[in-house]
Amino acid sequence: GKVYKGILPTSQLDIAVKRLSHDSKQGAKEFITEIVSIGHLRHRNLVQLLGYCRRKGELLLVYDYMPNGSLDKFLYCEQNKPSLDWATRFHIIKGVACGLLYLHEKWDKVVIHRDIKASNVLLDSELNGRLGDFGLAKSYNHGADPQTTRVVGTIGYLAPELARSGNATPATDVFAFGMFVLEVTCGQRPVNHQNTQDSQVMLVDWVLDKVHKGSFGDTVDARLKGSYDGGEAYLALKIGLLCSHPFADARPTMRQVMQYFDGEIQPPDLCFEVLACMQ
Repeated sequence: GKVYKGILPTSQLDIAVKRLSHDSKQGAKEFITEIVSIGHLRHRNLVQLLGYCRRKGELLLVYDYMPNGSLDKFLYCEQNKPSLDWATRFHIIKGVACGLLYLHEKWDKVVIHRDIKASNVLLDSELNGRLGDFGLAKSYNHGADPQTTRVVGTIGYLAPELARSGNATPATDVFAFGMFVLEVTCGQRPVNHQNTQDSQVMLVDWVLDKVHKGSFGDTVDARLKGSYDGGEAYLALKIGLLCSHPFADARPTMRQVMQYFDGEIQPPDLCFEVLACMQ
């Protein structure tokens, strides 16, 4: 469905209104899913659902208005337009990680987002990253089995085990987050379409190739023109690769990811045995 900007007449608060289309067969189901998933969630790095209604067959969701739109518009803007600086990118990455930790561990239930990507990260007036669009989310009790069998999400962000089992878990969210981190750091989509016909290059493979050659710096978005914190960029790339490991058991949890970002613990080294396994 389409999203409109609106104003609440009493408070004069700017809002975003998602209007679900009539011809969407999944519309009603996704509408209810989104309400159930985020109606009670409260976190600074999640887009806040303010309310909802169903009128004359139309489904409407009302959110906080995010004046700077989605992150992907900044990452993939025209060449002559300014992009986000490194400090802002790193701040956004950490914010999304914090929001995911809340979803996975700190709320009453475990919430699996299932569609983490740059276009679903919205930016508020201060360019804080907020994870939105919970239409594909699943929630379940802590300690229970999520029991999801339908593969949903976006190509390039889907964990390998989803193709085998269809079972979405916090670890599949971690995989998508890893791809997101690489995307924001490198300024490239997870799947790059090359000029040659039907040729595709996975971003994670491209980064791993650079790692093997000892040229980590070549992976950082060229739009930054070398203006970035080398230690932070190296940490982001390392976390992105660890999170996008093909084996779910080898990925860190979002709690560990936040500890890496906060400097509480050091992420494991990217040994060549692990990197060879990833390729």
